[in-house]
Amino acid sequence: MGPVSAERNASTRPGVVSEDGETEPASARPGDEDRAAPVRVVLGGAHGHGWWHLENLRRLHSAGMVELVGVCDVRPAEGLPDGVEFSADLVELIGRTGAEVTILCTPIQTHADLAVKALRAGSHLLLEKPPAATFAEYERIAAAVAETGLACQVGFQSLGSEAVPAVRKMMADGVIGRIVGIGAAGAWERPYSYFSRVPWAGRRRLDGVDVVDGALTNPLAHATATALALSGAGIDTAEVELYRANAIEADDTSCVRLRMDDGTTVTVAVSLCADRRHEPYLIVHGETGQIRLTYTEDRVEIGGSSVTYPRTDLLENLVAHIRGGAELLVPLERTAGFMRVLEAVRLAPDPLPIAEEFQEVGEERRVLPGIAQTTAASAERLALYSELGLPWAPGTSAAGPVGLDVSGVRVAEYVVRAQVPPTSSPRPYLHPVRTLGGTVVTEVAPADHVHHLGVSVAVSDVGGANFWGGRTYVRDRGPAWLGDHGTQRHLGFSWRDSSGFGESLTWAGPDGTEIAREARSVRAVELDGCWALDFSFSLTNLTGAPLPVRSSATKGRAGAGYGGFFWRAPGTARERRVFTQDAEGEDAVHGSTAPWLAMSSADWTLVFVQRADPWFVRVVDYPGVGPALAWETPLIIDHTLARRIITVVADGPLSRGAAAALATEVSR
Repeated sequence: MGPVSAERNASTRPGVVSEDGETEPASARPGDEDRAAPVRVVLGGAHGHGWWHLENLRRLHSAGMVELVGVCDVRPAEGLPDGVEFSADLVELIGRTGAEVTILCTPIQTHADLAVKALRAGSHLLLEKPPAATFAEYERIAAAVAETGLACQVGFQSLGSEAVPAVRKMMADGVIGRIVGIGAAGAWERPYSYFSRVPWAGRRRLDGVDVVDGALTNPLAHATATALALSGAGIDTAEVELYRANAIEADDTSCVRLRMDDGTTVTVAVSLCADRRHEPYLIVHGETGQIRLTYTEDRVEIGGSSVTYPRTDLLENLVAHIRGGAELLVPLERTAGFMRVLEAVRLAPDPLPIAEEFQEVGEERRVLPGIAQTTAASAERLALYSELGLPWAPGTSAAGPVGLDVSGVRVAEYVVRAQVPPTSSPRPYLHPVRTLGGTVVTEVAPADHVHHLGVSVAVSDVGGANFWGGRTYVRDRGPAWLGDHGTQRHLGFSWRDSSGFGESLTWAGPDGTEIAREARSVRAVELDGCWALDFSFSLTNLTGAPLPVRSSATKGRAGAGYGGFFWRAPGTARERRVFTQDAEGEDAVHGSTAPWLAMSSADWTLVFVQRADPWFVRVVDYPGVGPALAWETPLIIDHTLARRIITVVADGPLSRGAAAALATEVSR
């Protein structure tokens, strides 16, 4: 293998800096486990970061703890010691060498398949981070661990540090009072060559397969993993913002904010576009003070004092587990929270490019001036980039709508973060929505009602907050500006593909108090010659008391029962018509409870299908349709309100018979 390379670390202990830049110090000495029988180890992936594992194996071999018996790679590995087997077939190699442990240091997208194969071949695992490219693949590995009863240790080296339990004890003991949140910051530099070193570098997908490389999920993944380890709570929601200065597919500058199930907040802000390496760190915010952990150095600072803690090498710990039953430091199940974050990154809109006017573009790398200070501000304030007044960070979702496709045809775009004034009750919306022929059938912020936003869920009064936009109707007074506008804010995607997504949202009142939490599902469904938008939502009351939903009609304005799912069609549409199976015209269908309703023009037809609520309809003044949640009397949400509506989108004007047939088809 050649001479052992020089090791360096910011502390006085021996250590190594991995290829992707994270400091991975080794223990000062091996453990006291039985060394009479060294653990037989196979290394999967000898190139790139694999060199660090080769050096670590040499160290532990000298200590009598392990024996490297095989290397698996698709490319030849030179300079291996005599007697070390080589193969491109991992299962065959494990069987031939009798390996007890397999170290997997292969491309991210190969982790799941190789991990399952190694486990089923009878080998324990040391699995490099991130464990997998999707949460589903993580669950495959977890199932194989349960099936085989073998150990799987994940290579988050920072979690081998005694600094983590030390800080957790300080938190539990109330040293800094009640915990408010944890903020993590990391800013490193990376040259252009970093993103071209291997085919999967800087990629979200490769040949149609998820990779999910990026600053948050790979080089600075330890920031998230360590923050979650300190928190110890479960993740309730995740907000992700992804940006890129480099010409890559993945993020090189990104942040995430996690709302934890214990009421605290965790933020992580990272970048690979700094002027130099700035050691990443975490700040634990308490009501009476702060604790700072620089996790690459295992250094904890509080109240002017600084202590550096020892760290256990994860392969040593795995050997101790196998030989003597020691508790694993980073078992696979401990990384479930991290995988939830990775999944949120995977499902998030693609990174927003950062304009070159905000960069320093050099011959070797790109630099975002002041990015280290920006990540520090995020950690201090528990804020997203879009909340820090940065010219390049309006929020990833604001500039990157989510597309809905039918057989490769883009039929709709979903704007996750609306760039509208507070008086329009900001909320996610669909626009433009198109027929298969390309005709746009939605409108945003028209002059007649600037708060109409394509296709959205809009309600004029939820617990006293206006989620419709515009003025609020006051009984015996009329419409008035009350400063009562609420906001629907995207929290994360639960699933996402080319046809649609599942989304979680929070509904907050004008003072920011969370009133309700929504789960939304939106999918484009192909039909014969047209398509349908399948839109469902469930709204859960978080107030602890009955939550009233009111329309203007419930306050005395006759016929103004609007509120719920609402579709604003283009006001320029000609020859507008509205009808049901048994009625025609605005006056006849408005307030009706027909199972379907069609609105058409010279160029398109929309067929709305639902049975829960009366129809609110406008055709003459402007074209708009939606089921009315509170038609004449308030609707009370004790726990959860659920609704679903399917809308057929067709080219040209349809007859009543054709509309009825489509309504029947989508109702099956």
